[in-house]
Amino acid sequence: MSASTSEPIELAAPMPVVTLRSAEFRKGREAAWRDLEALIARVEGKGVAGLTADEMQRLPTLYRTAISSLSVARAIALDRNLILYLEALALRAYFIVYGPRAGFAETLWVFLKRGFPTAARSHLGAIGVAFLAILAGTAVGFALAVGDESWLTLLTPDGLAGGRSAASTAAQLRDGEIFAPWQGFVASFVVFANALFRNNATVAILCFALGVAGGAPTFVLLFYQGLIFGAFVALHYNRGLLVDFLGWVSIHGVTEFGALILCGAGGLAIAAAIVTPDRFTRVENLSREGRQAAALAGGGVLMLFVAGLIEGGFRQLVASTPGRFAFAAATALAWGLYFAYAGREARRGE
Repeated sequence: MSASTSEPIELAAPMPVVTLRSAEFRKGREAAWRDLEALIARVEGKGVAGLTADEMQRLPTLYRTAISSLSVARAIALDRNLILYLEALALRAYFIVYGPRAGFAETLWVFLKRGFPTAARSHLGAIGVAFLAILAGTAVGFALAVGDESWLTLLTPDGLAGGRSAASTAAQLRDGEIFAPWQGFVASFVVFANALFRNNATVAILCFALGVAGGAPTFVLLFYQGLIFGAFVALHYNRGLLVDFLGWVSIHGVTEFGALILCGAGGLAIAAAIVTPDRFTRVENLSREGRQAAALAGGGVLMLFVAGLIEGGFRQLVASTPGRFAFAAATALAWGLYFAYAGREARRGE
């Protein structure tokens, strides 16, 4: 036999099998998990302000420790209950460490204080176009219906007519509409105001959403809203009630039409971002411009909530035409000052 066969063959020793059970894995780690869990519970109960400066500094470190433990637990396939616990802990910690610091009320306040008026000032051109669309529609609607009141029925959906038609007399319009008695708090501020808000918000959001179709549908919808209003102006003009009707409308119309114009301007801004992307792609330009356009629409919907309260309740509480015009003038002044000056100090201080 050769030397290679006469010598005994030594087999390699088997590699030791390393086993790591959940109990062993927890040693030296569980204390950090429990500490993190306690901090999360305090933040969820009292907010970040409930933590001390030292605890605020420890929170990201404990979060990273939990993430590391989760990664190892998954890699070595520990028991599922432990992995699920670490996943839930890491997710809760993530929202604490990286989530928004401001609550809903603070976020809304910042939006109203700066975001909304800044977006409006940045889109004066689109706002002007939206205003002209409604104004042109009003002029055409008035011209059509002043000589032929059947246009009022043709232009106005049944749900918006409110029983008004070419057959309505001046007395019916004056006593049943313009100077109708107040219906009480619940009927006015809850039922009627809610119905008005839902209807107006639907139209306003549609004006904004149709901007993705190139802007023409938004312009047409704004024009159509003007057509309806112009037809009603013609009806009351023919009954000798023009001034009283305009006072009745103006008390809430300043806010309502303003909101509709802003939502329409948001839609037109979306359309401009898509149609004229400049040096960006259409998607990139939409991403750049879409946030402020959405701010116009979001703020407009909030304005419609205010308009619903005014139209539903305050309009009939102010029972004189001069008083209504005064209320409308004060409202217009307040909105004008808000959009002109709100948020400018914050921008200068940056």
